[in-house]
Amino acid sequence: MGAGVSGGEEGALWGPSIMPGGTKESYDRLGPMFERISAHYEGVPCCTHIGPDGAGHFVKMVHNGIEYADMQVIAEAYDLLRHGLGTGPAEIADIFSQWNTGELNSFLIEITAEVLRQVDASTGIPLVDLIVDRASQKGTGKWTVQTALDLAVPVTAIGEATFARGASSATAQRTTARVLDGHAAPLQVADRDAFVEDVRQALYASKIVAYSQGFDEITEGGLTYHWDIDKGALARIWRAGCIIRAAFLDDISRAYVDAPDLPLLLAAEPFATRIQEAVPSLRRVVALAAGAGVPIPVFGSSLSYFDTIRAERLPAALIQGQRDFFGSHTYQRTDRPGTFHTLWAQEGRPEEQWD
Repeated sequence: MGAGVSGGEEGALWGPSIMPGGTKESYDRLGPMFERISAHYEGVPCCTHIGPDGAGHFVKMVHNGIEYADMQVIAEAYDLLRHGLGTGPAEIADIFSQWNTGELNSFLIEITAEVLRQVDASTGIPLVDLIVDRASQKGTGKWTVQTALDLAVPVTAIGEATFARGASSATAQRTTARVLDGHAAPLQVADRDAFVEDVRQALYASKIVAYSQGFDEITEGGLTYHWDIDKGALARIWRAGCIIRAAFLDDISRAYVDAPDLPLLLAAEPFATRIQEAVPSLRRVVALAAGAGVPIPVFGSSLSYFDTIRAERLPAALIQGQRDFFGSHTYQRTDRPGTFHTLWAQEGRPEEQWD
């Protein structure tokens, strides 16, 4: 068996979330041991048989991809609050602590408040202001994006979070670019409470997009590699022990239990209602950040993905026309069945129907 494991130092001490993959017979033998040493949520072990072959490692990889997006969008929320409110890390820590009492309750929100409260003992300066702004990575976010490209699954939030880490480490490029004028205006906040609430709502919407995209990749991976992954059970074992544990995983689990073949998580209740309520805030936050020159790759890509996935018609029709023009790649029509190619270079541009 191969087992994906998440939990960090705390998981090592108190029990992690364990995602074993391999034969059913192997799990029958080893599963009871894994379940005993895993974290438990309301008495339920955070461990289940994911599927055959490498299914356990696969879902652990995607877990980490979601983690990348979650961490990046939390950092973007912090950056917006810092620019917009003009307050220090300790005050923003109080905001995150308050958010952690509601629907955003999660391990990452909790530790964000703790990181922001930490003061350097030797200087008295908030530690976050002394940490070099280069985010490292060990590869699981990259693997998630590479695999999503192979599966043709749009995990844009995870992709932008992974690229953001790369950009943060591009020291030569960042140093050179500082001479460029961004023509940005200062971030002006007229109503402090309304702004904080907009950022909170935008954060919730973006987190749901990241989880929805991650579960899309798990769905497609299961179909491609012939793994029968129980996504409801998977969400259940992420409720404790792992890094992305969050209150709304209960809702995710129920959504997949109610509809195992659910095509889009963010279109299921309660997320469909909540994301529609949160999108106006997300639009305001993205517009405000764009005007002020505050980088928000995950906020921005989450809004773009939401608009893409719900659009009745996309400009992909033009792309397919371009592909047929230069490479005879053919296209389908909206008004009749079949595969078509236009003889673009010929006068009158006759159309051929191909079997």
